[in-house]
Amino acid sequence: MCLSTWIPARLHVCVCVCVCVCMCVSVCTAPANAQIVHSGAACNVKDDNISERIYTIKEGDTLVLQCIVKGHPRPQVRWTKTAGSASDKFQETSIYNETLRIEGIQRVQGGRYYCKADNGVGVAAIKSIRVDVQYLDTPVLTVHQTISDVRGSYYQEKTVFLRCTVNSNPPARFIWKRGNTLIEQSKDNGVDIYEPLYTQGETKVLKLKNLRPKDFADYTCQVSVRNVCNIEDKSVTFRLTNATSPPMIRLSVNDTVVVDPGQDVIITCEVTAGFPPPTVTWSRYPGPLPLSAQVRGPTLILRAVTPADAGFYNCSAVNNVGNPARKNINLVVRTMSNLTFQITPDSNKDSESIQMGRDLKLSCHVDATPQDKVNYTWYKNGAPVFNSESLILLRSDPDMAPGTSSLEIVDMKFRDLATYSCVANFPGSRVPELRVDVNISQNSVSPAILSVPKGGQVVSVREGGNAELVCLVDGKPPPPILWSRVEKDLLMPSGKPIVETPDGRLRLRNVSRDMMGAYRCQTAPYNGLNIRRREAQVQLSVQYPPVLDPVFQDVRSRNSQMVTLRCTVLRSNPPRLTDIRWFRNGDFIRMPMPDLKETPELKFKLEPTNNGTYECRVSNNAGTSTCTFNVSGKWFYFDTPNPVRILKGNNYSYNLQWTQKDPEATDRIIGYWISVWKSKEPEKGVLLSYTISDLRIPLSYEVRLAPVTTYSRGDYISRTIQYSEHHVCGFEDDRICGFSQDRSDVFDWTRQNHLTQNPKRSANTGPETDRSGTKEGYYMYIEASRPRVQGDKARLLSPLFNVTSVRGPKGSGRVPYCVSFYYHMKGNLKIYSPQKGIYRYGTRQIEDILKQLLSVCLCPFLFQIVFEGIRGPSFEGDIAIDDVSITLGKCKQENTVASAGKTGKLEYDFLREVKLREIHGRIWKYFFFPS
Repeated sequence: MCLSTWIPARLHVCVCVCVCVCMCVSVCTAPANAQIVHSGAACNVKDDNISERIYTIKEGDTLVLQCIVKGHPRPQVRWTKTAGSASDKFQETSIYNETLRIEGIQRVQGGRYYCKADNGVGVAAIKSIRVDVQYLDTPVLTVHQTISDVRGSYYQEKTVFLRCTVNSNPPARFIWKRGNTLIEQSKDNGVDIYEPLYTQGETKVLKLKNLRPKDFADYTCQVSVRNVCNIEDKSVTFRLTNATSPPMIRLSVNDTVVVDPGQDVIITCEVTAGFPPPTVTWSRYPGPLPLSAQVRGPTLILRAVTPADAGFYNCSAVNNVGNPARKNINLVVRTMSNLTFQITPDSNKDSESIQMGRDLKLSCHVDATPQDKVNYTWYKNGAPVFNSESLILLRSDPDMAPGTSSLEIVDMKFRDLATYSCVANFPGSRVPELRVDVNISQNSVSPAILSVPKGGQVVSVREGGNAELVCLVDGKPPPPILWSRVEKDLLMPSGKPIVETPDGRLRLRNVSRDMMGAYRCQTAPYNGLNIRRREAQVQLSVQYPPVLDPVFQDVRSRNSQMVTLRCTVLRSNPPRLTDIRWFRNGDFIRMPMPDLKETPELKFKLEPTNNGTYECRVSNNAGTSTCTFNVSGKWFYFDTPNPVRILKGNNYSYNLQWTQKDPEATDRIIGYWISVWKSKEPEKGVLLSYTISDLRIPLSYEVRLAPVTTYSRGDYISRTIQYSEHHVCGFEDDRICGFSQDRSDVFDWTRQNHLTQNPKRSANTGPETDRSGTKEGYYMYIEASRPRVQGDKARLLSPLFNVTSVRGPKGSGRVPYCVSFYYHMKGNLKIYSPQKGIYRYGTRQIEDILKQLLSVCLCPFLFQIVFEGIRGPSFEGDIAIDDVSITLGKCKQENTVASAGKTGKLEYDFLREVKLREIHGRIWKYFFFPS
């Protein structure tokens, strides 16, 4: 920022009276309102009995809805959708655009669409329209036959049911035909047409009773939605003959097929009966057919199968007669993995080591599919082992997990010390066999010893960091280590109950506080001695900042009452606190250091000057957490930027507006007192208003407003109404005099002072003080540093100023207003009224539109000023404004024309440049409106 001073600026606003401007005011200054219009391929648009629009459209057409909005500032439009079909119970798609366009609309996209327009002025406008998507599918016709004995007769009765089903909107009308002849139930006793229960109009059944020769014919089910949306009728035809029969099938393979990986599988589903000829389809459970699957008529071909192709395959034959015929095949792909062994000393002697003269058992297990088809072969020093008095083979060991083979050595002798091998394979399969070798000698087998390294019993780590838990194992052979949580209901961070580590090191990443606790390490019962498990524990301590209560709380109290703010530490690790600090509105509150062992408290007497946001920041070695309190003496908040003055002698009126921040935070409010009963129920975020009339100029008035609950009347809040022709805003109040942020810009203006500036801001940017020269004073400011880029805009909107009661000089229809402000800037700043013209301060040339500004005027009733800050080419392009003033009458000559250097006659409908000043090598322009 090159400028070191605040520069005054003046805008002289002319307000003229003309009919065309009145129309402009109704469009550009009213609160947001919305209307939905439609285009696209609409079939019908009508209003139902609840005054809601119904938009009918054909499936596949293009839906176009447009939300026509009025209001200033320009409202933001949001589309949402709810209440679709049964398959679309609730769906919300937010589209921020005035036009909603859906190409090829589908039935599930029908429902109620809402257009919401909001510009921050008053209550948001909402309009809705119900979109009804019309469609008609091709019907499906199925035939069912029954044969039953007829009592007292020697013949059988054969009945045929033709069932026609269709999906449609609106409900379809059904017509049955035999050949080309319409079937009418009243003219044919041999037929019955009815709708089954619980079908909701989408099914019609034609019943042919005691089938007659003429009933063997072509039957057509024709459905119609009566040409709605130009949807044509659809139909389906079935030929009924004396050969009509349901399908039957048989498979070319057994119900279970076991194959090796890489093998081709061919399965044929042969149709043995059924007329009309059935159609065969294949499916799989779970999941779809493999991508490599080929279906050729009734034959399914699977090339080079993998274990992922295993599952149940289903063959279905359908001819719309009776029930479909189905067969299932279980395809099993052989696999083997994870071969493990166990060494079990003589369990009868309660031994944990191998000893001569005692029994010893070696066990072998492989995870395989199918498990029962695995073949185990044992070898001793490379030679096959056969059953003998000292060596006993168990094909399936009953003491072990299913599918485990064991070799028992009885009364071990020195000759039994050898290397034993277990080989697992599938006989006749190409699946590679798996082998494990176990060396049995006095020096090669010893019990495992499990220990935790010194200092490793407790592992401390900050939340978000990484940790390693270690259990050292020593033994021959060393078994794997299994990790689990000591608390039975807790799973490991991976989501599994047990995690195996080959080296006894459990590595945890991105540790969170829910991982804290005791972890158990145990020796696995396999790949080592199958003896009593060795185990140990490691404690994981996760350090995290204090957990506080409340995180946020609204505190409301009467003024002049004592307020106590408590920030309770629920838990903390480490539990010892290192610091407690209190802040108000970001400023540190100096006070004696509180006792770190007690609940942090702050007590103070509530006054209008110490309302605000209080923070209690509590720290330990792991970090800092905050309790936030929004302290206010108000049960609700209200403000009106300016009085509304009327032409009635020397009187004026005032439109008081208020809104309750959170109605549920207090006892239920049923109304308000404003010297008279105001029976209006509050709603969160809804602006309520009450006009106070017959106020005398220039007297001031105190207005008292109180909420009324179901129990009593609440505390009064008072404000002073003072008539003034002069509106000055120094932005000292956080309500910023009724100014508001434009929601349609890129970023916002910031209210700040020297004390709230970012200490890490770029040098030479932003003013050190407000316009009055005090560091405590506030101003409005835009920051040009990242993420801002050149051209980004921030718009600040003034309140709407009412000038209906102001008359100009005799014989004149225009009344001037002087708009002045101070600025401190290096970027570009535009000042304009949203109805028409644009006024710009900065380095660019003035726009031609300025020359047309006064000829079309602003508005005879309301006008508004917009400050638009534009980020310049560098990060130093900051802008600040302060002390904005709107004054009835022309700007003082000494501040504008008198110092221009030269004067001349100025036309009222042109904007003229009246002063140039060079500051630090840059040209700044001052503009004004002549009266």
